[in-house]
Amino acid sequence: MRKQDVVFYWLSTGILSLLMLLSASMYVFNHVEIAKIFESLGYPTYIIYPLAVAKVLGIAVILINKSDFLKYLAYAGFFFDFLLAFFAHYMVNDGDEAGATIAMLAVGLSYIYDRKRAKFAKS
Repeated sequence: MRKQDVVFYWLSTGILSLLMLLSASMYVFNHVEIAKIFESLGYPTYIIYPLAVAKVLGIAVILINKSDFLKYLAYAGFFFDFLLAFFAHYMVNDGDEAGATIAMLAVGLSYIYDRKRAKFAKS
């Protein structure tokens, strides 16, 4: 495996981890403001805390790297979370799609380079 592939993996996974941990901490510590945003996007506010927990657990699963199945679920969950966030912001026309776009790019790159790492480890 090339050294730059390892760098790209850790860079994209680090950005993904940072985004998810910051997002989860905002969900918990700035709940009132986040609830207003969720309401403006048409989402129920009762999913804020479960989403925060899911984001932290997803990052833990990706970083611990013990179960490929759970890791696939975490990547898929993050992708759909970002996709729904992108379209929610797009539909209400608030101009906040950039964060979801960056997050989708980070999850895609992290997944691609994780697969390269796994393929290299098996050979």
